[in-house]
Amino acid sequence: MLGVTLALAGIDASGQPRPAEAHHAIAMHGAPAMPDGFARLRYADPSAPKGGRLVQGVLGTFDSLNPLVVKGLAAQGIRGYVIESLLARGYDEPFTLYGLLARKVETNAARSFVTFTLDPAARFSDGKPVTPADVIFSWELLRDKGRPNYRTYYTKVVKAEAIGERGVRFDLAGSDDRELPLILGLMPVLAKHAINPDKFEETTFAPPLGSGPYTVSEVKPGVSMTLKRNPDYWGRNLAINRGFWNFDEVRYDYYRDGNAHFEAFKKGLYDVRAELDPGRWQTQYEFPAMRDGRVVKDVYSSGMPKGMSSFVMNTRRSNFADIRVREALLMLFDFEWINRNFFFDLYRRTASFYDGSELASRGRAANARERTLLAPYPNAVRADILNGTWLPAVADGSGRDRETLKRALALFEQAGYELKGTELRNRASGQPFTFEILTTTKDQERLALAYSRDLKRAGIAVRVRVVDAVQFDRRRINFDFDMMENRWDQSLSPGNEQGFYWGTAAADQEGTRNYMGIKSPAADAMIAAMLNAQSREDFVSAVRALDRVLLSGFYVVPLFHLPNQWVARWASIKHPAETSLYGYLPETWWRDNGTRRSP
Repeated sequence: MLGVTLALAGIDASGQPRPAEAHHAIAMHGAPAMPDGFARLRYADPSAPKGGRLVQGVLGTFDSLNPLVVKGLAAQGIRGYVIESLLARGYDEPFTLYGLLARKVETNAARSFVTFTLDPAARFSDGKPVTPADVIFSWELLRDKGRPNYRTYYTKVVKAEAIGERGVRFDLAGSDDRELPLILGLMPVLAKHAINPDKFEETTFAPPLGSGPYTVSEVKPGVSMTLKRNPDYWGRNLAINRGFWNFDEVRYDYYRDGNAHFEAFKKGLYDVRAELDPGRWQTQYEFPAMRDGRVVKDVYSSGMPKGMSSFVMNTRRSNFADIRVREALLMLFDFEWINRNFFFDLYRRTASFYDGSELASRGRAANARERTLLAPYPNAVRADILNGTWLPAVADGSGRDRETLKRALALFEQAGYELKGTELRNRASGQPFTFEILTTTKDQERLALAYSRDLKRAGIAVRVRVVDAVQFDRRRINFDFDMMENRWDQSLSPGNEQGFYWGTAAADQEGTRNYMGIKSPAADAMIAAMLNAQSREDFVSAVRALDRVLLSGFYVVPLFHLPNQWVARWASIKHPAETSLYGYLPETWWRDNGTRRSP
């Protein structure tokens, strides 16, 4: 046991740092679960038949095929299906990457460098080999012209250089970021010979050239995009890909309206639907194809954090600058009434940015590691959040809870507001307290209207504004909103992206996901502690400490989450018997052409 511990720490039996070695995989903490030479992944079926088409229905639109830049709303499916990375994620582990374009990865105990050795078989879809020059070109291009998260990550690299014919070494000295070798392993690798850097930041419908299992075969702007299997895909026999990428075609059809989106599924116009609305799941699936077995409802469990779905308050707006105002607005959201009347009491209230996982602070008192991390920031975390007793206010479910309203008005009064007649006004200026909730779907609009009813009882006149998906995305990117609904999904190994979500440097950088405008030294310090953690225990403590800082800022009105993943599918679409830690993976599904499907 001591030898294993020393090995994982990068120390040999004499106490000296172990020399770097090339491996088939790299884990954020500990050792990879799958050994070198593994044959397959548990949650994929290597015997799955190839062929047929998968049609996915997407609510929204798109105006670009480039998901790597800020400009435009990119079509789904490009990353992974068309553009690959050096390494691929193992979906049964918090954060472990296995060889893909790179056959081997090498780093040292300090993770001050990482070297990737490319698979000699790796090819782009035009048949040209993937080279170290392509990798370095991709790093430079995304560092200088990619989305803000890429720029943030890749500027930490001191130098990149080719090592021989197939190696690429990144110097990470001084980055203080143990996740960075894995972040680079997930870097999209682009074909240098196929990209004009001067036009890279522009929207485009030109099909990108990638090395992945599919190519873009047809594009109808804003309507659909079709991917076609590359028969010469170089990586089809890799262990990481066995049982994956089974359809000859994958098409994404786009719908502007939620009702039309659901009706299209009922008619068999697309194959698989992830359902997020308990009311619809409970009452609207009794259509003929469901009754006679041509459509199947599945429930999947997942070990992932449930994500933070919330109404986001933009603290760049003066209305939301006072933390007491933000806490009062959180109190006024009547989850109990909404859950009962809209959702058959099937949702669970979210009370953590990492709810449903070991990373959540919900119901847990801070341990000694957390308290040490938070000690330099004594005012960053409230006492009830530090001891794990805080929960969002619980209403009586009547829709008219007077006690919660009373507590919220008391906070508004402390912040300088008073109720005059039926209006909440600023005591100093006399101006009414009002703001706009930005929405883009019917479901968002319905929820915002229900919330506005609660706010009206406190004298707050709220405008609910519905805009199309392109305008919504543009205003979100530019932080041009008062309040909006947003969801941050999380993994079991949050890392660099947390700075993109909550970091001070991201607060004034358009295109980041720090929508609320957090500028918290405590949050920055907890993110740094996460990135520097060498053990899983230290890492979990840093994430929980960050969770407590975020909750104490009352930047969002937490909404709710489903206890499981709900998916409806036409019965001709099949899936493996086992599900990954991450839940269901459409990349592992296939079509059974012997199953009757037509409606």
